[in-house]
Formats: sequence, C-alpha cells, structure tokens
Amino acid sequence: MRSVTRTLGLSSAAMGLTALTALSGSGVAGAAPAGAEGLYAPSALVLSVTDGDDAASGTVLRAVTLVCAPRPGGTHPDPDAACAELQAYAPELDALAEPRPDAACTREWSPVTVTAEGVWQGRRMSYSYTYANPCALWNSTGTVFGI
Repeated sequence: MRSVTRTLGLSSAAMGLTALTALSGSGVAGAAPAGAEGLYAPSALVLSVTDGDDAASGTVLRAVTLVCAPRPGGTHPDPDAACAELQAYAPELDALAEPRPDAACTREWSPVTVTAEGVWQGRRMSYSYTYANPCALWNSTGTVFGI
C-alpha cells in the first residue's frame, strides 16, 4: 500500500509540474487580462514633411507620431483634432490637402511633400501628397500635417 501511495504522490506532482510548465511555456500563466486596449484596432502613424517633390529622396524637415486608438496621443501638436480628421477622411486624405478658400499664396515652385505611414484602424496606410510650396501646405484645410 505504501508503494501505491508513494507512486500516486509522485505521479500527481509530476503531472502538476508538467501542467505548470506547459502553461508558462504557452504564455497563459503570465498573461494579463484583456483590457480596454484590446478592443481597438491599432491606429498609429508617422507623419512627415519633406523638402522636395519626392519623399524618398528629399530632406525630412519635420516628423511626428500620431496615435489615435485607444485615445489620441503621440508627438503631434494637436492629436485630438488630427485624429478626428483622420476618422472623417482616412484613408483618402486628399480632401485635407485642399487649400482654404481664403488662402493667398504665390505661384512659386518650391515643393514640399507630406507623408503618412503606419497603421490606420488595423490596416496598413501609406499616403503622400506634394504641395507647390510651403505656403500651400500652411494654408491647407487640415490639421493632420500642421506639424
């Protein structure tokens, strides 16, 4: 009887150790409970303004990060307004690039290109728009690229 009890005790201990090892190896034992962050698709972008008509070969003048989910943040100067505009217009941002009706700029060709790269609502986003000059950028209707 003693050997049966001892064998059962060792078997139980071995099964318990195996179960703990399996759980810790799979990440289940240390997993944090799903919070509110798990309910949102990622929305995080890098926004940049580049000197020239090609973002790949131009000089980056300014760049910021913009996170919109679960709440607006990042290094953008006005993340709340930028996220609201993206919610209304993404992924097609050309409406934000149009000049305001009262804008008055010269017609000089000194191009600047804006880009938005990252993830918007869980989908890859890659947007680029070239303005004729910095004045056209400053007088556009949106705040997304007002960086």
